[in-house]
Amino acid sequence: MRRTLIFLFLLFFSTSMFASDLYVGVSEVDITPKLPVALMGQFHLRIAEKINTPLTANVIILESRNGNIGLDTVVFVSCDLVYIPNQVWNQVRNLVSKGLPGFSTDKIILSATHTHTSPVLEDASGENSFHYKLPEKGLTQVGEYREFLVDKIAKAIISAWTSRERGSMSWGLGRAAVPYNRRVVYKDSEAVMYGKADIPKFNNIEGYEDHDVHSLFFWNKADELVGMAVEVACPAQEVEGALEIDADLWHPVRERLKGRFGKGVVVAGLCGAAGDQSPHPIYRKAALDRMRILSKISRVEDIAGRIEDAVSWTYDVVKNDKHHDVVLEHKVRKIELPMRKITVDEYVESMRISNEAEEQIARDPAMSDKVNTKMTWFGAIVKRYEVQKKNPNPQYDTEIHVIRMGDIVVCTNQFELFTDYGIQMQSRSKALQTIVVQLAGAGSYLPTEKAVRGGGYSAVCQSNLVGPEGGVILVEETLQLIDALWDE
Repeated sequence: MRRTLIFLFLLFFSTSMFASDLYVGVSEVDITPKLPVALMGQFHLRIAEKINTPLTANVIILESRNGNIGLDTVVFVSCDLVYIPNQVWNQVRNLVSKGLPGFSTDKIILSATHTHTSPVLEDASGENSFHYKLPEKGLTQVGEYREFLVDKIAKAIISAWTSRERGSMSWGLGRAAVPYNRRVVYKDSEAVMYGKADIPKFNNIEGYEDHDVHSLFFWNKADELVGMAVEVACPAQEVEGALEIDADLWHPVRERLKGRFGKGVVVAGLCGAAGDQSPHPIYRKAALDRMRILSKISRVEDIAGRIEDAVSWTYDVVKNDKHHDVVLEHKVRKIELPMRKITVDEYVESMRISNEAEEQIARDPAMSDKVNTKMTWFGAIVKRYEVQKKNPNPQYDTEIHVIRMGDIVVCTNQFELFTDYGIQMQSRSKALQTIVVQLAGAGSYLPTEKAVRGGGYSAVCQSNLVGPEGGVILVEETLQLIDALWDE
């Protein structure tokens, strides 16, 4: 009798862990705002009165099942936005819980492609320190768009969940030369984002460039391709300074992939660790511009073509290696990271700049369009220093996700994570293929120690809630979660 019970226990345990059927649900929803609307991503205020491309949220839901018993779930939602405020994430989860009682909303992951031609998402009611002074009339208000956005995303998640069916998936990776490291280092060790490289004091480009393109493919029970997730270690910032609503490089990528694989295929674009990368070339600019002119193809179309080629090549290689009994395990952990400490010099300088901006606005209110963000950006450092005096070791709470799917793993973080950290995770992970997704949350750069030494935008205290010490901890906490999935 005892042997029988042990056998049945082991049979159930092994079945629940390994013999799990994969269920797939997908949906796509338009999140384009009403015009006119304020755009996020630059220090000066921009008002869009034209839509160049739509903005979308693309949902892929995976569930592992043992018969009628659900084992685990992951919800990927890729959004054509600059980042995902905590307000949006929490409101989406609350709305989904009302529509799907009992659903594990902590398994919902929202991530941004980081297009700088999408709406402003936070006002004074949020936690962000980067605030625009927006007109109260004549344009879509932040709260109005946020309510619209949350409703659209929640309904898309519910739609994907209720339409899920047994399916299969495959995965692989290719390469596409899309991102450039955007931090220029000079002979005096100073670093500047988008600095000039064609001058005598230029020394080197600061960091590595990650050109791998990770692709996940999903089929339904009729063996029809219904969705794909594509990770590129580059923010959607080719047209970042425009005055129009634009999904940037991900719109032509989706259009190209839908043209090849079918209009109904959902394409979720994921941004890899790319806090120090962008699609803008730093050197060889004249030669590259000549090729663009001769080819009669825009930069954004050229980028989209490179990504399409990498994804299509990967698909052709792995399309017959489908898995319907994938091990799916999703771990969520809330961790504390030490906040970057503000020095006395940083405090004094930030107070000076913030006060100067405030005085400019007082003299000429029209100047708020240009300097209100500067006032709040530097003013946030003053506030942090005051808090730091009371609590000398402030901690920052953040949420990370690790999802095992067969031999591969996806891990997420909220930051604009410098590429070196992503490479560390990929190099040390026990998974066959490790996909790092940044901007699954409220953003803020997380620089390396060498970047902080060089200074410059993205590595100064105003750009960072968490510094290199926290970056090391983030890597270790993520790897601990990944390794545990394989050790089990």
